[in-house]
Amino acid sequence: MTTTDNLHAFIADLPKAELHVHHVGSASPRIVSELAARHPDSKVPTDPEALVDYFTFTDFAHFIDVYLSVVDLIRTPEDVRLLTYEVARDLARQQVRYAELTITPFSSTRRGIDERAFMEAIEDARKAAESEFGTVLRWCFDIPGEAGLEAAEETTRLATDDRLRPEGLVSFGLGGPEIGVPRPQFKPYFDRAIAAGLHSVPHAGETTGPETVWDALTHLRAERIGHGTNSFQDPALLTHLAEHRIPLEVCPTSNIATRAVRTLDEHPIKAFVEAGIVVTINSDDPPMFGTDLNSEYAVAARLLNLDERGLAELAKNAVDVSFLDEPGKARIKDEIDTYTTTWLAP
Repeated sequence: MTTTDNLHAFIADLPKAELHVHHVGSASPRIVSELAARHPDSKVPTDPEALVDYFTFTDFAHFIDVYLSVVDLIRTPEDVRLLTYEVARDLARQQVRYAELTITPFSSTRRGIDERAFMEAIEDARKAAESEFGTVLRWCFDIPGEAGLEAAEETTRLATDDRLRPEGLVSFGLGGPEIGVPRPQFKPYFDRAIAAGLHSVPHAGETTGPETVWDALTHLRAERIGHGTNSFQDPALLTHLAEHRIPLEVCPTSNIATRAVRTLDEHPIKAFVEAGIVVTINSDDPPMFGTDLNSEYAVAARLLNLDERGLAELAKNAVDVSFLDEPGKARIKDEIDTYTTTWLAP
């Protein structure tokens, strides 16, 4: 009989991929406090324990305000490199073999970090992480929606200029608040990114209704949907997502922390699975939400009533719909299967 403790132990060493996790939002309390100490003019606490209260959000707008205050701590290429490398270390500790890290370069370049130095910093950290931890990182450059079309133009330029585009870049996204930030206005920028060979992975339907998801599909040609939480409100949308195999990047604890969903028991993840939609489990901004990817898998196990084999299939979902090359996908899925078979052997 599978117990909760057994499942947690299984999850801890289960090889995984993560597809929806933010660069700055992954800064651990240790790293945030170190960056805050480097830049004492910031309002961000330098005490890791005080960060627990600081990262308690009243609503999504408050979350954005706090998030941007942490973004403001990233002021030099050395800050960028430190953050990226330490995020990779934390992912590796959770047996994450592959991650697509959402990065918002506009937030750094507008604060005066040289764009070439920024690209060199993330690439240096990526290569070091793969060599030292075995964790493969790829980048999603996203537009901070609250910064408008200026940010969209700058992000698109940085993502598509062959003289700047980093080797690890695979996709193009849109984050930030959805209310008052309609998706269709970003169509020309996504068109340019897609033409340059990048995959489309915008956030949609997190704090707004299913119409935002439709807009992301129709205007931004989304291949995966970040969150898509309120898709459950539209049966036709659920059918479309299932029939076209468009995955949802589900982040349960994040949705509770930002008040997008009231309680975990009300989370629509089960409705998505019952509708035949491919779901992946992700942590979004883990330290800010007091979680990590292992904890999110434990939440999914409870909400979906999964045993070890079910969790292994969930892990393989993320690998399958990632933008990793096929040999890389096969290698991680084989590792998941071997691990699971060994774990369950009598």
